[in-house]
Amino acid sequence: MVTVASRISEVDSGQWDACANPVTARYNPFVSHAFLKALEDAGTIGGKSGWHPQHLILRDDGGSVSGCMPLYLKSHSQGEYVFDHAFADALHRAGGRYYPKLQCAVPFTPVPGPRLLVRPGSNRGDIQSALALAAIQLTGKLECSSVHVTFLEQAESDELVSLGFLQRTDQQFHWHNAGYETFEGFLSTLASRKRKAIRKERTEALQDGIEIECLTGAQINERHWDHFYEFYQDTGNRKWGRPYLNRKFFSVLGQALSDRCLLIMARRAGAYVAGALNMIGGDCLFGRYWGATEQHACLHFEVCYYQAIDWAITHRLARVEAGAQGAHKLARGYLPATTYSAHWFKDPRLSEAVGSYLAQERMEIAETAEFLTTLGPFKKIPIQEAD
Repeated sequence: MVTVASRISEVDSGQWDACANPVTARYNPFVSHAFLKALEDAGTIGGKSGWHPQHLILRDDGGSVSGCMPLYLKSHSQGEYVFDHAFADALHRAGGRYYPKLQCAVPFTPVPGPRLLVRPGSNRGDIQSALALAAIQLTGKLECSSVHVTFLEQAESDELVSLGFLQRTDQQFHWHNAGYETFEGFLSTLASRKRKAIRKERTEALQDGIEIECLTGAQINERHWDHFYEFYQDTGNRKWGRPYLNRKFFSVLGQALSDRCLLIMARRAGAYVAGALNMIGGDCLFGRYWGATEQHACLHFEVCYYQAIDWAITHRLARVEAGAQGAHKLARGYLPATTYSAHWFKDPRLSEAVGSYLAQERMEIAETAEFLTTLGPFKKIPIQEAD
């Protein structure tokens, strides 16, 4: 039976996490009970935020959770990073109503990962189908126009397509660890010009007496969060007009997941002037937020990209995911990676129109990724002609 939880605290954390992160080596902090609860406890979710939890919980005959889905009733399209404003406008012009809608996502977090969460030992396909169909049924009860599942894994996306969802793709830039022993080992795989450019940027970033600190676990205290929140607000105010997260969220996050937080902070003359927050996964370092109160040449590249690569190499992580957008990451060793979302629309007219658009968009995304990959900084391997 599928039930709806209006707060994630209504679900046992151990049972949720058994579905969300059954394999420690692939741990994704963003779908963990603790991370989603931090968003709710800090008040960034609920109230007037336009994000109202409607988490789907599937229990077996014994009452144990066999599957779950982080789901929200939404009255807008903010904080999703998969833009559907054109879809909303098209339905409005046709006389329909797009909001409210149902959004399966990690709020404010464009990080790929599992969304249809299944406990090991359960029939994955059946559980995922049951959760997706329950979300569709919920649109009728809540008078929603659609269901959107964003930044899900490709296998989940393919499963949803078989149930009538439309597949959408986009791209991010991820760095992959080819078993490097050191940062210099990584640089040795780059073309000479790119290698020299990165070394120059790293030198320039520290020219003004900048020092870098990498902090995690008990090393992070409220003073560090105070400084980081100042950086986060500065970036948010310049980019979006209003940051999504409040100061309380970072304290709650630090208390709940301190060992999964990595703060890379820059100091000058003993004072913090910039910083980036990363989350540590089982095999991945996820770059999240950056900000600065002083502008220094190349400091953004050093704190967000090069320090993250260095840390991932030292800690034997398979990749660094540096977040949404940013073709400038390409020159720094981050290559295109396809992301997936899935969309179901109640109105068949809108579904047909969006389906045609997405088919063309997927082709363009694939072609762009193929082209950008050829522009990567790595040494070109000569093609050997057959004898």
